Amino acid sequence: MSKKLLLRADDLGYSEAVNYGIEKSVKEGLIRSLGVMVNMPATEHGVNLIKDCDIALGVHTNICAERPLTDPRLIPSLVDDNGYFKSSRTYREAKEDFVVFEEVILEIEAQYHRFVELFGRKPDYFEGHAVASQNFFKGLEHVANKFGLKYSPFSMGGEPVTIGHSQVTFTMDSMLPDYDPLVMLEKIVALAGDDVVQLAVFHPGYLDHYLLTHSTLLNERCLEVEILTDPRVKEWLVEQDVILMDYRQL
Repeated sequence: MSKKLLLRADDLGYSEAVNYGIEKSVKEGLIRSLGVMVNMPATEHGVNLIKDCDIALGVHTNICAERPLTDPRLIPSLVDDNGYFKSSRTYREAKEDFVVFEEVILEIEAQYHRFVELFGRKPDYFEGHAVASQNFFKGLEHVANKFGLKYSPFSMGGEPVTIGHSQVTFTMDSMLPDYDPLVMLEKIVALAGDDVVQLAVFHPGYLDHYLLTHSTLLNERCLEVEILTDPRVKEWLVEQDVILMDYRQL
């Protein structure tokens, strides 16, 4: 029985060093689905590195890093006094969901349209970055339905979700103590089958000053590049009868 895996990388555009790690993971490694952060200072740098690659590209919708594409005066629930997005820590520490549905839709739509400007086409999938807000999730699904996009919902409970025409189980272990991406791969291969696609989310990248001062996910990114580009890992997946899929096949 074949084992269906979808290996996704997030955060293209986060920084130039992250972009270079992602480029290597795509061109020399196992990544065939890639989420783009369209509002970041390094977005265009990252797009230029991978724009000719035959991979599934998604909007990695971001409401917690850098500045919005929407006029900050129109989305006060999402920004600080300087017009920057509120940080992911602010979301984690909040006792209630402060995201205003009508406001977040404005920014989600703006980021969708920016993706189309960058690539000249619709994204292959649509999802969100780092924020567990129900109004954010509702906004993503609303915009996906409005523009006929393939929404990839966030699920950490182990239950399958529907993406396109497929049942998909979501795994992202990078924030766990003593994280080892090879162990995560081994886990999802053991769970994989013909009926449910195992989706594993990675954040490959290298380190630069911007990342060191803006993210807590650091060495894990470099380790993921090593695992995703190791030819021995690719050979092992072939031996395990793994089919590597991307979002276009869901």
